[in-house]
Amino acid sequence: MADLDKNSTAETLDVVNPYDQTYVGSVPTVTWDKIDEYLETAQQLFKDRKQWLPAFKRISILKKAAVLISQRADELALLIASEGGKPLVDARVEVTRAIDGVELCAKEISALTGKQIPMDLTEAGAGRIAFTSKEPIGVVVAVSAFNHPLNLIVHQVAPAIAAGCPVLVKPARDTPLSCQVFVDIMHEAGLPPQWCRFITCETSTSERMITDPRVAFFSFIGSAKIGWMLRSKLAPGTRCALEHGGVAPVIIEESADIAAMIPSLLKGGFYHSGQVCVSVQRIFAPRNKAEAIAKMLADGAEKLVVGNAIDETTECGPLIRPKEVDRVEEWVNEAVTGGATLVTGGKRLGDTTYAPTVLLEPPVDAKVSNMEVFGPVICVYGYDDIDQAIAQANSLDYAFQASVFTKNLDVAMKAIQELDATAVMVNDHTAFRVDWMPFAGRKSSGYNTGGIAYTMHDMSQDKMAVIKL
Repeated sequence: MADLDKNSTAETLDVVNPYDQTYVGSVPTVTWDKIDEYLETAQQLFKDRKQWLPAFKRISILKKAAVLISQRADELALLIASEGGKPLVDARVEVTRAIDGVELCAKEISALTGKQIPMDLTEAGAGRIAFTSKEPIGVVVAVSAFNHPLNLIVHQVAPAIAAGCPVLVKPARDTPLSCQVFVDIMHEAGLPPQWCRFITCETSTSERMITDPRVAFFSFIGSAKIGWMLRSKLAPGTRCALEHGGVAPVIIEESADIAAMIPSLLKGGFYHSGQVCVSVQRIFAPRNKAEAIAKMLADGAEKLVVGNAIDETTECGPLIRPKEVDRVEEWVNEAVTGGATLVTGGKRLGDTTYAPTVLLEPPVDAKVSNMEVFGPVICVYGYDDIDQAIAQANSLDYAFQASVFTKNLDVAMKAIQELDATAVMVNDHTAFRVDWMPFAGRKSSGYNTGGIAYTMHDMSQDKMAVIKL
């Protein structure tokens, strides 16, 4: 990667395959002068209502974009695998979801409607009619994460376009290529370039862009530390949505069909080598079954093929950077030193890969027990009482998605009511998601709600008209 000279107009950011560090491609970086120009153009677009894109044009653009993505599906899947390390089988699913997400944005435009407000509920309001309408909120800046380099961009950028907002998007530095292709596709589909800008830049320049008073809405997917820091620096009036990580808990109850749930837990824990904000991380099982469950998970984990994501047989790819392998190794070693039983894994397979790992009874104060691992590690804990398990599941500052495995309706309802989570899955893993459902973290895990329709709502604002007859 070239060092960025603050006085230059452009340098390049080199992108490498996280498995073998081979060159994949490069993108240009920009300095503040160019971003300032983009922001000014975007603000002027928003201020001039004559330049707003009518709904039928936005619908047409999004529908054409979905077709263009489908035509390049194989290329995009290989790009996701190459730059992000997500196995091809999963990268193909991501492309399909991206197509569905863009189409959903086009459909949801028809739901951006207002409503009538009754005025004659009191004498003071009588003789008036009132109604609301939806308007775009203004300039959107979206900053994204590496782990879904196409679909996260769709979730942040396509709703802005659908809502009628100019948008500047900055992808993760590790995975900018998929984002660049998506923005190019939007332009090819008919979106004027000034409505959607692709940006890579140095960190300080990015922060200056995010905190600029011309930004009306800030969308961020990434670490809690950075997200909350940036929120504290936003200009007055800038609204935001933050999506951070969780330390997802799973409660297994006595009646659960253990053999049937193991494949689900393996997928939820080791999908993309655990680099998902709602990956299965903490499993709470009845004490008399915990060891057997850990062994069944270990048996499945040992069969997973770890390797280069662009290989068809790979099931678990690399971690995004070599230093993440160092971190995961350190955390697992800490847990084992503290008394955890290493059931399987617990070793690096190379500079960029770590073996799928199952730990039994790590200490509650170990990092793997109270921080997001974001790596291929599942922890199993025994419990004597389900209330104790729920209390331990709820004990952290992070709360996102959770799950319970049971055949008992009362237990399912108890978990739904008492687990501190925005979504509780019953007999499914914590990483389940469809793109139209609400998706959000609580407490330190996030702010506001993701999901196509919910994001479009956040990027719109109500205007009311009150007419005196």
